[in-house]
Order: sequence, then C-alpha cells, then structure tokens
Amino acid sequence: MSLTPLLEQYHRIKQKYQDTILLFQVGDFYEMFYDDAKIGAKVLGLTLTARSHGKYNRVPLAGIPLKSLDTYLSRLVGAGFKVAICEQTEAPGLAKLIKRNVIEVITPGTAMRPALLEENKNQYLLAITENKNSIFGFAFCDISTGEFYLTELAENNLLEEIQKLDPKEIIIPQSKVTVFDNLRLGRVLTRLDDYYFSYDFAYEKLKNHFGVANLAGFGVESFPLGIAAAGAILYYLEETMGGQKNTLPHIQKISVYCATDYLLIDQTTRKNLELTERLNPISSTDTKTGTLLSILAKTKTPVGTRLLRKWLLRPLLDIPKIRERQQAVEELMNNSYLAKELDTILATIGDIERIASRVGCERANARDLIALKNFLKAAPKLKNLLADTTSELLKECYNRIFDFTPIVTRIENTLVFEPPLSLTEGGLIRTGCSPELDEIRQMCHNAKNYIQTLQEKERKATGIPNLRVNYNSVFGYYIEVTKSYLHLVPKHYLRKQTVANAERFITPELKEYEAKVLNAEARSQTLEYEIFIELRREVARSVLKILEFSGIVAQLDVLLSLALVAKENNYVKPEINDGNEIIIKDSRHPVVERLLTEPFITNDVFLSNDDHQILLITGPNMAGKSTYLRQVALIVIMAQMGSFVPARQAKIGIVDKIFTRIGASDDLARGVSTFLAEMNETAYILNNATTRSLIILDEVGRGTATYDGLAIAWAVVEYLHTNSSGVYPKTLFATHYHELTDITNFLPRVKNYNFAVKESGDSIIFLRKLVAGKSDKSYGIAVAKLAGLPKAVIERAKAVLREFEKGEKISVQSIAPEKITTTSEQNQTNKIAENLIEELAKIDLNQITPLMALNILAELKQKIQDSKGEGSIQ
Repeated sequence: MSLTPLLEQYHRIKQKYQDTILLFQVGDFYEMFYDDAKIGAKVLGLTLTARSHGKYNRVPLAGIPLKSLDTYLSRLVGAGFKVAICEQTEAPGLAKLIKRNVIEVITPGTAMRPALLEENKNQYLLAITENKNSIFGFAFCDISTGEFYLTELAENNLLEEIQKLDPKEIIIPQSKVTVFDNLRLGRVLTRLDDYYFSYDFAYEKLKNHFGVANLAGFGVESFPLGIAAAGAILYYLEETMGGQKNTLPHIQKISVYCATDYLLIDQTTRKNLELTERLNPISSTDTKTGTLLSILAKTKTPVGTRLLRKWLLRPLLDIPKIRERQQAVEELMNNSYLAKELDTILATIGDIERIASRVGCERANARDLIALKNFLKAAPKLKNLLADTTSELLKECYNRIFDFTPIVTRIENTLVFEPPLSLTEGGLIRTGCSPELDEIRQMCHNAKNYIQTLQEKERKATGIPNLRVNYNSVFGYYIEVTKSYLHLVPKHYLRKQTVANAERFITPELKEYEAKVLNAEARSQTLEYEIFIELRREVARSVLKILEFSGIVAQLDVLLSLALVAKENNYVKPEINDGNEIIIKDSRHPVVERLLTEPFITNDVFLSNDDHQILLITGPNMAGKSTYLRQVALIVIMAQMGSFVPARQAKIGIVDKIFTRIGASDDLARGVSTFLAEMNETAYILNNATTRSLIILDEVGRGTATYDGLAIAWAVVEYLHTNSSGVYPKTLFATHYHELTDITNFLPRVKNYNFAVKESGDSIIFLRKLVAGKSDKSYGIAVAKLAGLPKAVIERAKAVLREFEKGEKISVQSIAPEKITTTSEQNQTNKIAENLIEELAKIDLNQITPLMALNILAELKQKIQDSKGEGSIQ
C-alpha cells in the first residue's frame, strides 16, 4: 500500500515514539492519526474523521488547534497518556515536504508546562528497583522544582512510602513487571530496559550529570540500589527532554531521603485524620475544605503551600529542629510589624521555583522571565526586613538571601514590559537593547513613508493621478493603475496581475526594496530570538541561587502562615521533650472548632507510659469520643511539625509513629470485608508500634459477633499493656463494650474515662466533657431517637432491651412480638393497676362477708375489662 510523503514522514517519527500519543503539526493544527486519533477522539471528545492518503488508504484522523495545545495536553496527560509534540521546524515551501521533529515528550511525571501542574502539590517521578533480598532502590525527582532524592527500603515499607509520596509516574525495570504489578501500585507505570537500572550505568550517569569524580560528596555511596534507581530517572528525564545532555541544569544535587527522620503517619492515619483530603469531600472539586491543611494554609506563595504540605505529612523527630521552627513562629507572632510587612512582600511572589526550573531547562518564555524579574525584586526587601530578627531560622534566611540586582537589571534592559507568548514572531526586545535591531526596526518602520514617497514620485513621473503603491502577502509590493490610464504606463513597468478595472505592475526598484524590507523583518525576528536565548542562558547560570532563594521564600511563607493561624486561633507553643508523657490542658480540635457556631468544649489529655498508658474511653455516640481521639493525634502532629497547638498548655514527649483504627472500611475488589479490613489494620498497628508510638483505636471488634468482638478487644488491650516484646505504646481506646472496662482491675496502666451526659426524662444532653470513670449506659436508643428513627422502632427497641437486661438467657421465643408489650401498652396497664390498688386499699376486710368479697372482685374485673378488653390481665 502506497503512502503519501506526509504519512511516510509520520511513520518514521512514530516508530521512535510508539508508546506516546504523537501530536503531528500540520499547519495550524496538531493532527493525530490511526490509533492515536481513535484514543484522542475518545479522551478529548473530538470528532473522529478519516482522510484519503493515496489511492486506497483511508486514515483515521483527529486534530486540535495549535493555540489550544495546553488545554488538550492537560486532559491527555491527566488520563495517564504520554504525549510527543512534533512540530514543523522550517517555513512552508512550495515544492518540498516540511521538516518536522519531536521537540518535547510529556509524561505524567515529567510535565513542566504550568497548565499541567498542580500549583500546591509536587509532581514526583519515582523509580524503583529490587535485589534478590527484597530490598528496594527508591529514587524520586520533581523536574518542575529540581528536587532529587534516593533511599533503600524493605518491602514492608515500600507501599507506604509510595502512597505518602503520591507520584504521578513510576519507572520500573522491564523484568520486574510482575513483581510490581502484584504490589497494586495503582499508578502510571513506565517500563525501561533493565540495563538502565544497572549500578554501573547509573553511577556513570549521575557522575557525568553532576560533573564529579564520585558520589561521595552527596552521601549516597552506601545506597547502591538507590543509585541504580536514580540513574534510571536521570536517563528517562534526559530522553523526554530530547535526549540531550545538560538539559537539567537545575538538578544540581541528590540527597538521601531518610524516612526515619520523620514521624510516621501511614496512609490509613492520613485518611482518618483528614490531613490533606476529606474522607467525604464537600464536592468533587473541593476535597480540601475541612482538612487540617486548609486550616493551617494562610500561605501566600505556591512554593510555601507545597512546603507546608510536606511539613504536615512529615513532622520532625529532631527536637532542636522543632524548637527552631517554634522560635521563628513565636517571633513572627510577637512582632506584628514584621509579620505584616512579610505578608505584603510574599504576596508579590509567584511560583519562582517552577519558573526557575523552566529557565534551567530552556523551557521558559519571555513572560516567565518578566515574572521572575518581578519576583527577584523582593529579595532586597526581604533581606532588609529580616536584618534585625533574632530567631535562628529567620537569621539564617537573612544570611542566605542573594543580591539579584544584576539579573533584574539585565532582564529589564532587554525585554519589553508585556512581551508576547511566541518567541519567534518578534515584539520581545526593548528598544535600545541592540543597535543592529534598532536599525532594522527603523527600516521596517520607515516602509510606510517610503511607499508614500514612491507613490508621489511615480505619479509625477507618469502623469497618472490615481496611481497607487500597495502590498499584500501573496504578491508583495505592487503598483496599481486603473484601465483608463493604462496608456500612460511606462515601458519599464512589468505587468504582474489583472484585476477588475485595473492592472498591477512591479518595477526593479520596488522589488529591490521589497526584498530589503522582508529580509529586514525576518532578520529582526531572528535577531530578537537570538537575543532572548542568550538572555535566558545568562539567567540560567544563576538558577541554583534562584532555587535557593525560592526555598527561603517557601520557609518564610510557612513560618508566617503558622504564626498567623496561631495568633488568630489562640494557639500555644507546646513544650517538646524526650519524655514519655503527653499532657495537654484544654485541648481543642483545630478543624471542628472552626466549623462550630457554638463554643468548643475543651478537654484535658494525660497519657504516660508509666501509669496512664491506655485510656479506655466509653460514652454514647455523638458524645465527642471520635473528635477527642482525632484532636489528640492532630495536636501531636502539629507540635512536631513546629506549629503552635489549640490548647491552653501542652507538653509532648516526642512520638515516632501515629496509628489509627477508626470507622468501617473494606476492599471488595480484593475480597476484603469490613471486619477483615479492620483486623488487617489492627494487626499492622500491633506489629509496627513502638513504646514511643501513639495509637488511636475506635471500636475494635465491633464488626463481628458481640462475644467475639469483646474477646478480641480484651485481648488487644492486654497485648498493648503486657507483651513479650516489651513494647507499650500510649493508646486511646474508645469502646462500647462496657464489660471491657473491668480490665482495669487487672491491668494497672489502663484507666477508665467516659464522656459525660445529662439525662432529662427520655432525652439526653451531651456534655462533651471527658471525666474519670466508666460510663454506666450506652444510650444507644436515645441517640437513635435523636437521629429520627420512627417512634415505633424506638418503642420496640426499648421493649426488647428490657428483655435483654433481665440477665437471663434470651431465646427467640422470649422476644417474639406477642411476648413483649410496647411502652404505650405497658403504661396503660400500669394505670389500670394503680386504680386497682387504690380500690383495694379502700376495702376494710374486717367489715365484709365472703359474699361481699366475691361481688367486689366481680366489679373490679368488670372495670378492667371495660378499660382494656377481655383477657388483657390474667
């Protein structure tokens, strides 16, 4: 089957990019052909057409306008596809096939275009490899910010770190596909030949990229598997950037990521505590409102918001570092002028980190450089503002701020104030920047004057009063003469075109000028592009200093945000120590208190590995148990990230891990029931907790039969209190099993607490106050009444409960409907009985005969029958 030259060219290029959607520029459109067209039409909602290429070849076709590229790209990449952008690399000719090349490959983990990035979240590319001992090399990079880390992990920690990182794309060795598929990574997977994960290849790749003799200076030499994964990432990034070396100048270091430096918060806990995502989002587009992140985020910059998210998900274990953050927050809280001025300056800074990265990768346009220039103007203002600060972190920020005045001046003297998006159509460079460019522009600008002068000159020379000199894009410059004056046309005029009522001519002088002007315009555009490229390269030489400044901006933004939140919500600075107690006075839930219209009821917290290791918390649903459990965990997280906390006073011994088992969950796709999921979570906690851990358990064992559940809950509490491994974590254990509270008689470090309620008739009032001791009732029916269950259900439940409370063995027959009266029936019976007793009390037995007694009894029985019906009382 014969192909047209265009399709032959397409197939040659597509052969190199088979795993991508190839966007092939044809004029003002990017076209997709064959299967790419079918996929693109489906994903993007385009009309799928077909076009004949050759005698028998009907080719599926779908296209998008060049100007709408970012919109469609975000949808393709968001759907998990890789996209290769193939553009025309020369101007259209009349008799030749236009040259085309792939200028960029975009994958979910390598996108740099702003439209494809989440502003407030990192976009990580992750690489994983494995050795025979099930140790995994783990490396990740955000090309949009320049972050690059590696580590090594055991298999039992791998999935947790992946979930915490939340990468957009994962690279794996081709031979390990089955291994990683079994892990159910649930991400976009890219498979590379195993060679690119070999240690020797990776080591050389990293060494050459960083321009070093070895990797010892980065502290990564002892992580060979991590190095192997990092080398694969670097190779993949270079390939997607066009296969050229030195395309990633903003990635200038690689660091070891050490998970043990941070408080471990597993995926289940992150979800249960709603740190960054709501369990039940307000809407599909708003998953953040009501999270801890939404409360703490008063950040002004994208880099600050991204850093705040990292601090929240990775609280520190290093007490001195925590205290450094606290001191900076405290200084900003106490210095209103400093906080206000810092807030004003930060509000003028956009995403400096990602713009700097685009500059380094030669992807920035002129508007990016203008924005960068404006952001860098904040540097001297910040330095002056921080000059007199006293806290170590703020002083460190002051000392590290660089003077970017030369870069700012260079950009200002080169680019116009509002440059166009295109880099090749001119209009970028300021007048006075280049004498050559100014001269060419003057020539182009004078074209109108020249045409006017030429027109007057030719009119006088020929005697044709209405002769005109014009220009169009098809024929260039021409002289137009109406037919009534054609007899006056000189012989040196060359006829070019006939139109209605006129003829068009050219002259050697006019064509010479045309060539000069058109060449000048082309030269002007080329020269502007060259000047811009040189400017961008000059700025790129300072990209590392700019990225360092963006890190300073991010840190200042987060510290200020924590200070503003603390001041607004009356938080206190917690005392962080190496002890084994958590003592919090008048603790509050940081999110719930902001959502309530009435005052939040505070509660104290006292946990100690010595005598208050496990708190058994009872009380009815809706009394405040779940809120209390979560607020304790949230306060610990806030404290260890360096934030102030919602309380009157707090002393917190450092916690290494927080685990939660809250609510019902399942995984039906894997055949995991709610109860099995609950037991899986409980097993994970018991097997991974340490004495420094904080465990939150809510209703363990409720997903099975009562006695089974009680037995499991009892055994779990015993294990946490007394186990052969000597691990005794601080635990909050909420339960409705009242029998479990008796365990305090045997286990000295287990204490009973309950949420108090006030009874008023058949109703209850939740006091939401935690008090010592156990709850004597569950109040389940009262809560059901508050929830709006039908009255008949409530009455029936009360009747059945009375049978259960007799303490005898219950059979189906004993609680059959006809065996139990409802409350209303019982009340009526009670009234009849009261009347009967009153009548009997009036009788004087010493004054009646046996016959009179029989008559009285008959009268009483008749009254009962009249009131309730025959046989109601036996």
